[in-house]
Amino acid sequence: MTTSRQPAGDTRLLPADTNQARGLAEYAIDFLFRDPRPVGAATLRLLERFHLDSVGCGVSALSLAANAPTVLRREALATPPMTGSRGGVCLGSPRRCLVERAVAANASAVREWDSNGTNFGHDAAKRRTAGEFGHNDYYPVAIAAAGEAGLDGNTTLRAMLLVDEIRGRLAEVFALRKYAIDHVHHGAVAAAATYAAALGGTAEQVESAIGMVVAHYVPYRAIRAGHQLSDSKGASAALSSEVAVMSGRRALAGFLGPRDVFRNPLALYRRNEPCPEGSSPFDLELGVGGDGFAIHAMHFKLGLYEHQSAGALQSLVDLCTAQPALAGDLDAIRSIAVRIYEPAYSIIADPAKRTPTTRQSADHSLPYILARTLLKARLAAQAGTAVSWESVMLLPEDYSDAAICDPAITRLIERMSIEPGGPDYDALYPAGIPTSVVIDHISLGRLGGDLVTYPLGHARADAARTAEVVDLKFDRLVATAVDDPRGLRERMKLAEKSPADIAELYAFPIHGCDPG
Repeated sequence: MTTSRQPAGDTRLLPADTNQARGLAEYAIDFLFRDPRPVGAATLRLLERFHLDSVGCGVSALSLAANAPTVLRREALATPPMTGSRGGVCLGSPRRCLVERAVAANASAVREWDSNGTNFGHDAAKRRTAGEFGHNDYYPVAIAAAGEAGLDGNTTLRAMLLVDEIRGRLAEVFALRKYAIDHVHHGAVAAAATYAAALGGTAEQVESAIGMVVAHYVPYRAIRAGHQLSDSKGASAALSSEVAVMSGRRALAGFLGPRDVFRNPLALYRRNEPCPEGSSPFDLELGVGGDGFAIHAMHFKLGLYEHQSAGALQSLVDLCTAQPALAGDLDAIRSIAVRIYEPAYSIIADPAKRTPTTRQSADHSLPYILARTLLKARLAAQAGTAVSWESVMLLPEDYSDAAICDPAITRLIERMSIEPGGPDYDALYPAGIPTSVVIDHISLGRLGGDLVTYPLGHARADAARTAEVVDLKFDRLVATAVDDPRGLRERMKLAEKSPADIAELYAFPIHGCDPG
């Protein structure tokens, strides 16, 4: 049976009644090597920006000795050194080490601040609205594969886009969270396919790698449960990347994993969404050229915060811009009322999030994020600076133990109420991030209440303005971590880079990091 069909236009369709695992394998190999159609300039610019943003987050986390990436990096550097093009490179070290450990360390660093790109799995035009989350955490897989395979910068960009396209399209058609499965599983499938294909795997080997990931390594959202979150939340993508690379390596070495796994009645897809024999629960359509890729629906974060809070943050920025006196007189605030959509309400507004004690919980606490932003707005007002995304940007120091324990945070949170917006709000997600904020102020009266749906950073927001703030965010994150931030920005431009450049891309010194 044919495993894929090529409709008109720059897409490839993998129908539900075909072996989609084999179809993904063939798609990955074609996309990288056999039939690499031109990718649009807009897509490549966006991809470069998402990658640069991720590197800024990772460099900052390592320089400030964040726990999980430091532990995983130390573990990677303790593996026996590899020679030649074998192995991977950890951010901040020229030493080649076991590739899956290097990938885990790098992906953990990238994700640690929870501040790089986000997707919500939504394509209304094609009625693919499963709405699963995801993040641009998997570029280290593409970089490691390119280093091992000797790929140049242009092909490396294709590998990175391949990861984002597979995980982004899966997020549109299958909602893992409905079954308590963590969203990083989509990334693991994409990472396994990309790694095995980039290393020259056959369609059978790539399919085998995908099958192993699906059959053996399904992560549950237990890592995100509990009143105070642990390192496991931030490292989930890293550990899934690690097993994806392991599966790819084993498949390339001859290990045979389960085939046709999307139609397997006991695998997570049909097991959770029963469908007729010989079918999976969904068709899968993937971009092959031009600018028709899922990355164009992905969003940037303009600081360190859970992206579901971006609408509320935009509301605060808008209120402080319209009423400059507000930021300078926070003590006169009687109440702050927030209305927000599901699932944001359940994720970042549950009662336990009113008293976070760890950074991982604070950056998923809407009350904390709003309180800290208001305090930064007051500092800006006191300094005579206009309140803007630039002046209230949340950075690592905003989640220090001292910041979390600041009594001023508690006083502001005590005046907050957060409630579900109801069906009218919920209907606007995941196309948007619908939120409204009303502030009752002693001297200024009732302020706000307007619905914000597409805050800055959202894929539908002002792209040029978003790029300005994202660039500033990178500069601030790496300012004290490297000697030459501008040089690092140039180093990370992948287009036209040689294979030698790509192999050493992450091997630059980072202050505070053991070079190994």
